[in-house]
Amino acid sequence: MPYIKRDEQGNISAVSETVSDGFDELLEEESVELEAFLNQWQTGRNNLNETDLGFVRVLEDVIELLISKNLICFTDLPEAARTKMQQRQRLREVLTNRLDLLDDSEDF
Repeated sequence: MPYIKRDEQGNISAVSETVSDGFDELLEEESVELEAFLNQWQTGRNNLNETDLGFVRVLEDVIELLISKNLICFTDLPEAARTKMQQRQRLREVLTNRLDLLDDSEDF
């Protein structure tokens, strides 16, 4: 059974597997209240994950802009970041080439 913490309005604000400061109320795992809290948390987590994909692209664009303006060098980035950026650039190039099926000179 999980331990819960409540806010000033009496709503569940956090859940813990162990008793600790503020987590002193036990709640049945089958509790409708606990299920609603966990569903709300999962929805928020899903929303955050969905924005991560778009944000990654924004970060890539910002890094490329900083490099193009000579504000940073690609080699200034940590090796792991350089590797990931190079992998993404290669994947994007492969996908772009696969989708470029029509000859621009053809008239329709």
